[in-house]
Amino acid sequence: MQNIENEEDIKQIIASDAWMMEVLRCARKLDLPDWMIGAGFVRNKVWDHLHGYAGKTVSETIDIDLIYYEPRDKDKATEKLYERELLAMMDENWTVKNHARMSDRYQSCEDGISYWPEVCTAIAVRLDAADELEIVAPFGVGDLVSLVVRKGYKFDDDEEYRDRIKRKKWMEKWPQLKIIYG
Repeated sequence: MQNIENEEDIKQIIASDAWMMEVLRCARKLDLPDWMIGAGFVRNKVWDHLHGYAGKTVSETIDIDLIYYEPRDKDKATEKLYERELLAMMDENWTVKNHARMSDRYQSCEDGISYWPEVCTAIAVRLDAADELEIVAPFGVGDLVSLVVRKGYKFDDDEEYRDRIKRKKWMEKWPQLKIIYG
């Protein structure tokens, strides 16, 4: 198990995971504007790696959260259409959300994920046409690679944050996490 210290290390472990690369290639085929896959897709892979869970796949623990930003089409039915297209390509638990529909305050997907509940969850990845990975992390990757869970800087609901931590049972899966409640 190698240490993960920065975005390049995260890219390396994602690039070495055939399943994750297949997921990203399927998502890329939709050619959505400002698309990325975030939340547990990246976070759980890093945490699994740092806990030495060799061979465990991210797909065992999460759905695949694909987000994109298209202000000209905020119809929820469009998102469901994309989910069906992805499911036809790859039988996984896809969730597709247009961040332009999620909140009028979001100006892009990166802006949208900056409102997610935890700093370590506000991270995503996308794959360009040349198969190069790009990490999107508005608050950096420091908390993620240090196994720190803290409330997102723009997330205002302390009670929901605490409930999420309890509901997700992360400490049972990844006991080395350091949860910050204050």
